[in-house]
Amino acid sequence: MSDASGLISFIASMSGEGNLRVEENLGDGFVRLRVSEAERRQAKHDIQHVEDIVIEMLRNARDAGATRIYLATQKEEGVRTLLFLDNGSGIPADMHERIFDARVTSKLESMKMDRWGVHGRGMALFSIRQNADEASVVCSEPGKGSSIRVVVDTARLNERADQSTWPVAEKDDAGQLVCSRGPHNMIRAACEFACSELHGCDVYMGSPTEIAATLFAHATRDVDTSTLLFLNDAADLPIIERLGSAADASDFIAIAASLGLSISERTAHRILNGSIKPQRSVASRLLRERSAGQRSKPADIDLERDRRGLKMAREDIERFSRAVERDFADLAQRYYLSLAGDPRVRVTRDKITVTFDIGKEE
Repeated sequence: MSDASGLISFIASMSGEGNLRVEENLGDGFVRLRVSEAERRQAKHDIQHVEDIVIEMLRNARDAGATRIYLATQKEEGVRTLLFLDNGSGIPADMHERIFDARVTSKLESMKMDRWGVHGRGMALFSIRQNADEASVVCSEPGKGSSIRVVVDTARLNERADQSTWPVAEKDDAGQLVCSRGPHNMIRAACEFACSELHGCDVYMGSPTEIAATLFAHATRDVDTSTLLFLNDAADLPIIERLGSAADASDFIAIAASLGLSISERTAHRILNGSIKPQRSVASRLLRERSAGQRSKPADIDLERDRRGLKMAREDIERFSRAVERDFADLAQRYYLSLAGDPRVRVTRDKITVTFDIGKEE
C-alpha cells in the first residue's frame, strides 16, 4: 500500500460521521460543508433588508465568542456603511476572503438555534456579500477579535425609512424583555438581539465618531496602562482596545483607520479630550427609555382644548429631541459647532420650534 493511499484510508477511518458533513478541511478549525449539510442548517429567512445584515453579523460575532460588539453606521447618498467590531475569537489571515464563500463555517459542532432560526450553516456571510456592494474583513487575528465592513446600496437592498426611532420595551408573559412597538429598523434589530443576549453580549451602536469615542473610553477604562509602556505596536492589542494606546491625535487617526473608522483631526482631538461622550449599550439605552416611559403619566385629554392646537406627548417630544440631536452631529462636524445642551422642542398651536444652543469651537 502506498503512503498516499494509506493516508487516505486513515483520514476516512478517523472522519466518521463528520466526513459525511464536510467537503473540505481548511485548517484552523474551519471547514467547507457539503451542500446537503448547509441546506440542513437553513435559516428562517434570507437577506432581504439591511436590517437582516445587522442581525446576521451580530449573530456571527456572538457565535465567535464576542461579549462586546460595536456597530458603526452611516449613510451618504443612498449608500449605507456598516462596520462591526468585536472581541470574538478572530479570523486567521488566510481565511479573510474564504469566510465569504458558500458553506464555509467554523461551527461544525457548535451551530446555534435562536429566535432567528439555525445559525452555523456557512451561508450568512456568503448571502451578505451577494447582496452588498462590499463585504470584507478590515482586520482580524485569532484571539484578537474582528473588524468587518459591509457597504450597501440601499437602492438595491432596502432599509426602513425611519432609522432614528427607538423601540418600546416591555416584559412578556415569561418576564423577558422584548421590543413590543416601534419601526423594524436597524436600532430595533440591534435591540432585539441585545434583549435575547442580555447577560452574555453587549452591543454598542452609533456613528463612526460615536463608536470611536466609545472604543477609546472602554479601552482607557479597561486596559492596564502599565502594559502600554512595553507596547511596540497597537496591533499587538485586541482590536477593540487599540484606540486606547493612541499617544496623540495623529496616532488616534491612524489606528482608527486601521480598524475601518475614518476620523478627522478635529474629531480625534475632541475624543481625546473627552468632549465626545461614549455610547451606552443598546440594552441599557432601551431599559432607560422604558424606565422613562413608566415614569411618565399620560395627561388627561381635554378635547375642547386639544382641537384648538397641536399637542404632543412628552415622551414623543423627548424622542424627537434625541433624533434631531443625532442629525445635528453632521452639521456640527462641518461647521465646527458643539451643542451646549439638549435641543429644546417647543410645541404651540400651529408650530414646532427646535432650538439649539451652540458653542463654536476654535
